[in-house]
Amino acid sequence: MRKWILASLLLPLSAFAAQPAVQPAPSSDMSSQLGQMLLGLLLVIGLIFALAWMMRRVQRIVPRGGQVIKVLATQPLGPRDRLLLVQVGSEQVLLGFTPGNITTLHVLKEPVHLPDTEPATGEFAQRLMELLGKDQKDKS
Repeated sequence: MRKWILASLLLPLSAFAAQPAVQPAPSSDMSSQLGQMLLGLLLVIGLIFALAWMMRRVQRIVPRGGQVIKVLATQPLGPRDRLLLVQVGSEQVLLGFTPGNITTLHVLKEPVHLPDTEPATGEFAQRLMELLGKDQKDKS
């Protein structure tokens, strides 16, 4: 009886030993898996670019010309603190801005007229263009 019990316990183990070992995948299987992986990667990257393009299109649809609040000027007071002159409708407000707080310092009765700033065509920009122009002439 003991032999019969021992044989019945070992029988399932012998069935596993009779099965052939797992064969390594042929190279064609490996290349098809690599191709599928690359295709999936390209699909995900394409989806990211498509979503970024759609976000830009949606942001253009929102009207930006009718903004009511505009920052007219800013003056840094320290590494993280600054003053802001903000136009809200026809009223100008001076704000104190810190990392943890925004405080109204003064509401101006008369609007401050700021000088029109010119785009970067100062002395430095002109001098740089002259130097670059001379270098281009020397190389010709």
